[in-house]
Amino acid sequence: MRNQKLLVTGGAGYIGAVLVPELLEEGHHVTVFDAFLYGTDPSSDPVVHARCAKIHGDIRDFAAVDTALEEGGFDAVIHLAAISNDPSSELDHQVTESVNLRAVDHLMRASKRYGVKRFLYASSASVYGIKDDENVTEELSLDPITIYAKCKAEGEKILNSLVDDSFVGVSVRSATVCGYSPRLRLDLTINLLTDQALTDGRIRVFGGAQMRPNVHILDLTAFYRMLLTAPAEKIQARAFNVSRKNASVMALAEMIRDELDSSLPIDTVPTDDPRSYHLSAARARRELGFEPQHDLVTAVRELREAYGSGRVSDSRSDVYRNVAWMKARPELWRSAAKLVS
Repeated sequence: MRNQKLLVTGGAGYIGAVLVPELLEEGHHVTVFDAFLYGTDPSSDPVVHARCAKIHGDIRDFAAVDTALEEGGFDAVIHLAAISNDPSSELDHQVTESVNLRAVDHLMRASKRYGVKRFLYASSASVYGIKDDENVTEELSLDPITIYAKCKAEGEKILNSLVDDSFVGVSVRSATVCGYSPRLRLDLTINLLTDQALTDGRIRVFGGAQMRPNVHILDLTAFYRMLLTAPAEKIQARAFNVSRKNASVMALAEMIRDELDSSLPIDTVPTDDPRSYHLSAARARRELGFEPQHDLVTAVRELREAYGSGRVSDSRSDVYRNVAWMKARPELWRSAAKLVS
């Protein structure tokens, strides 16, 4: 199944910047469809490869999406593009709905119309809402609370309504991702706490008892690559949790401290957010044989090396933090279909 023609929306983002080079290494032909918002553009993007094309576009531009699909002859679409996570999505519900739902609806239907055989959808573990269950499995009901989670859950429903013998659809409900990426994010739990340790010489934890599931970015990208070739009958209209480990926020902070400097102080700040999540990834293991290979501490070591080697030149820059970046540049992400150069 090498040499597939793949469209990766959001391919220049945090996950895509790791996934796309892996897909190229496997022999696929990849087209990245991305707005290139976070300080990059197609000409300066680090992924330069004869089998990698780039479309500088906004997925809210339905005509551009249709043109890409009609001309691309893609075997599969990996849909990563989104207003990412709850805090970013809360900045403007109308924009979030336009990007994370209406554009997704169009992309899914257009993909089927133009002959795409397989659609991999980046959903989220947040679709479950708050659960009292000891383990959150895929069999539980979806009770999304935030606009971000509601759009993700609705996207799953749309995809499942479209699947048939010629169009395979699968949803990925990922835990919080960690680890280094060329398009680095420092607003994700382990990355954020590691940045505090490396930059401020101390770690600040809000609450600490809350349980959080995490997965290394290389394990998540490996799962997407597995889905490209997984038997259709095993993934059709299915959703899979992807997680390496559940741990309290305090335990994660202590892991980071112990890896970097055992003398680092950990400051605890009261919080009114007691939400805890204990995500089960047993289905992916049982039905697909998928086992994450990277310990969470690997992410800490990667970030330490990246800081030390100068690959992270200014960790305080808002380019690494979606909400801060979006607040400073609302004109860019609020304008539908005006980002095509």
